[in-house]
Amino acid sequence: MALSVGTPLDRVDARLKVTGRATYTADQNIPGLVHAVLVTSTIAKGRIASLDTTAAERVPGTLAVLSHESRLRLSKDPTQVDPSAPADRALQVLQDERIFYGNQPVAVAIAETLEAAFDAAARVVVRYQAQKPSVILPSGEGDSYIPKKMGGAGDPVKSQRGDPQTALAAADVRMEEIYSTPFHTHNPMEPHSTIAVWEGADKLTLYDTSQGIFGDRKRVAALMGLQPENVRVVSLFVGGGFGSKGPTWSHSVICALAAQFVNRPVELVLRRPQMFGPVGCRTETRQTISAGASHDGTLIALTNNVMTHTSTMDEFTEPASLPTRMLYQTANNSTEQRLVRSDIGTPSYTRAPGEAPGTFALEAALDELAYRLKMDPIELRLKNYADQDPDKGLPWSTKSLRECYRQGAERFGWAKRTPEPRSMRDGNMLVGMGMATAVYPARRSPASALARMFPDGTVLVEAGTQELGGGTYTIMTQIAADALGIPVSRVTFKLGDTRYPETPVSGGSQTAATAGSAVYEAATALRDKLAALPNGSFGGQPYIEAKASTKENGDAKKFSSYSFGAQFAEVRVDPDLGQIHVSRMTGVFGAGKILNAKTARSQFQGGIVWGISLALHENTVYDQRLGRIVNNNLAEYHVPTNADVGSIDVAWVEEDDQHVSPIGAKGIGEIGITGSAAAIANAVYHATGKRIRELPITPDKLL
Repeated sequence: MALSVGTPLDRVDARLKVTGRATYTADQNIPGLVHAVLVTSTIAKGRIASLDTTAAERVPGTLAVLSHESRLRLSKDPTQVDPSAPADRALQVLQDERIFYGNQPVAVAIAETLEAAFDAAARVVVRYQAQKPSVILPSGEGDSYIPKKMGGAGDPVKSQRGDPQTALAAADVRMEEIYSTPFHTHNPMEPHSTIAVWEGADKLTLYDTSQGIFGDRKRVAALMGLQPENVRVVSLFVGGGFGSKGPTWSHSVICALAAQFVNRPVELVLRRPQMFGPVGCRTETRQTISAGASHDGTLIALTNNVMTHTSTMDEFTEPASLPTRMLYQTANNSTEQRLVRSDIGTPSYTRAPGEAPGTFALEAALDELAYRLKMDPIELRLKNYADQDPDKGLPWSTKSLRECYRQGAERFGWAKRTPEPRSMRDGNMLVGMGMATAVYPARRSPASALARMFPDGTVLVEAGTQELGGGTYTIMTQIAADALGIPVSRVTFKLGDTRYPETPVSGGSQTAATAGSAVYEAATALRDKLAALPNGSFGGQPYIEAKASTKENGDAKKFSSYSFGAQFAEVRVDPDLGQIHVSRMTGVFGAGKILNAKTARSQFQGGIVWGISLALHENTVYDQRLGRIVNNNLAEYHVPTNADVGSIDVAWVEEDDQHVSPIGAKGIGEIGITGSAAAIANAVYHATGKRIRELPITPDKLL
């Protein structure tokens, strides 16, 4: 039978989605369901002086209005986090009067109908004792500090090899520039939502928009004083996550408390403005990059000092320094991460955390250095190509970056580029071409799966992973079918329920390699069991099943594992108006075995579109006097529409990385965004001769 893995199989859940029958969190049909609406703070720092719910409670259909005055009890301080759980965030769940950021939950109205809950929430009167907030990165080190840890993968906050400062002073060509990216707010199509259903006093089911249902279960169980096995979390479909739905946030716990208080199932859906503040963001970054090179382009030294925000009550580090440590070969290298405590909601994981802003700064700096050296940008990168990881001193598990550069340049037509800025036109429009390198770590974590065959030859496979829109239902079905040697039509794959075997958060581009490996091992074990059956008989059993648990990447200490790619951008700039249009993008990637050509192409293209958004559009704007976000809606928080996106051409180099996973996959969810913003920024410089180091690149910065 022909293998399914690698083919452009249509999504197995496509019909459910296009017909509106896919059950997202807020679509659950729960008998007796009532609705909750959050009230959020209108100040960014201070205290609640008084809170009056009298008018709210008079709204017909209102069941309760809860606040810190309701004395809602938890078994654990929600501001304390488990240091072994990087996704845990300090939560604000109506426990006291302190205000840490704008839009912080301060009350919740619960009513029989959504309309009544909205009305009641609007009638809650809150008076504050406000203090002056701070949401600004200082121009120098100011009150910044070096954190003790980076979080996530546990990378150190500082790194150094050689003597960068001495080497910089001796370099033939040197530069130092500051590159900035603004705050970004997650805006998936599906807002965060939760339904809480209690069975008695000690059993809770949460339908939650979660990228990590098992972490969600653990966090909620600890806070509510429940045994983890008595908390069930269900997340069958997630309408976009991008990192924001990885942690457990305050609204999920508030929903559980509300359902407990009114003794009814409660649904709580965040309104779009409430997505700005309480559920994470990508922090503003300021990166100071220094580079020194000899006349032939050899990098003598490379440094990156990064400053980002964290909140006053929690800590999160955006690891933007990581690409500078490992992407290019240089004997003298240093990086440092510093944090500033600001009156904001805690930043968190946002698609390609660290690498997205980090590759913008690094790859824009490499482009600047190439111009100063009068070298082709690809030639400069090849001159300093790292044949092993210079940071860890380990060989790469696989690396096809040279071939990505070659294929990308050929597909894009890089040879047609004339190197001088403002040298290419199309009528009145200035035309620019730019390129950059893409990079993202390849990870694999422990996971489990179950495979079960029935006498009619059909197979059920279960793993408690999550479907964020990337095609998890489909690729897991393909992996299981191929391992068993049966058509995909005979396999049903189920996910999104903590009753299924445990898998980690769907983040860090690890789901395919992690859950996919567990599914492969379970299906292989089932195949072996079936082969041992006498005459293929089930012996009267209703089914034959096999379970498998896989460990984290066992070769992680022997090899350094990354996906790589080459990004190319063409822009057209109106010299009179400063308007920028990305007319076409080309990305070529080396990202391990591609499990489904159709879903992979969609993932790569989606990442590149996000890069367009990062380069030209997204900017969460704070009123620095009040500490509040002023563009907390999709009318004023700009993201690309179809008219903003030109032609996108993606391809990949064939790889099979058995060091990362037994299925050869690395992960592609985030690699597409990395490097793409820098390629666009570099193309804008080529078109206009103006180097914009502060994103987003808007017309006012060009005029």
